[in-house]
Amino acid sequence: MRAARNLQLYSIILLFLTTFTAAWPWPRWLPELDTLVVRQNNQTDSNSASATQTQSQSGSATATGSQQSASNTGSATKASQTGSQTDSNTATITSAPSSTGGSSSNSNSTDTSSYHTSYDAQLPAGGISMLIPAATATTYYKIGEYVTFAWNYTSLLGSPTAVNVLATCTANQALYTLAPNVTVSNSNSTNQIIWDTADYQANHQAVPLLTQTYTLIIYDAASSISATAEPGYLAVYNQFTFGMYLPQPYTPLSEYTCATCSGALGDMERRAIAMVFGVGVVTVLSFTWFVTGTGVIW
Repeated sequence: MRAARNLQLYSIILLFLTTFTAAWPWPRWLPELDTLVVRQNNQTDSNSASATQTQSQSGSATATGSQQSASNTGSATKASQTGSQTDSNTATITSAPSSTGGSSSNSNSTDTSSYHTSYDAQLPAGGISMLIPAATATTYYKIGEYVTFAWNYTSLLGSPTAVNVLATCTANQALYTLAPNVTVSNSNSTNQIIWDTADYQANHQAVPLLTQTYTLIIYDAASSISATAEPGYLAVYNQFTFGMYLPQPYTPLSEYTCATCSGALGDMERRAIAMVFGVGVVTVLSFTWFVTGTGVIW
């Protein structure tokens, strides 16, 4: 029992001394503490761990960048394929230019595609209003002179880049090219061409101009002469007709011979004379019968 008390007393004294010693500074008359107790240096391990962590983060960033680059490339390829499939199926709006690039290359190739906008089906197709000559009457032109055509565009939302101007004749079923690829600056502009019929007649002997009536045709150069009208875009215009004739050389009146003229009486003249003669005969006979039948004359 006494030994237990002594042990408890010693423990209390030792705990007190330990606390006092820890709080008391290292005595100067003793050797330095570092020479007596060597502490473990963990800085190398810390640096190694830091380097390992940095390398891990770098590798993770590299892998993430590679995955992101691959993801971007796959997304761009998928978007390009989707745009191409949409264009081939709908044929209404061509998507913006698609770009594809390598995973680690800085060079990119860009493919530019044309744009085509579809307008409301209730809108009318673009048309043409003739200015020169006026479309109120048929105009006749002499073959060998200059012919001027001028027109405006109406209800045009998608302006063509250029138009082709032709003329057709039903007599020989021929197409005459007046002016190909006439530039259209905008939908509000006025287009005009001057056709040299003398030059055309001299250089197109196989299909010459005839003394006939012609139909003017104007259509989008990027389309065709038989294209179907589309809302907002220029429809094929073929509603204006004009006449052309070959001039005849001058002939003096004394030398002129009328191929259809005749010195004999015409049909109307013969009928008129026959009527006058018949009326005269009827008058004489009726008057004679009246006089003799009534005994007017003794």
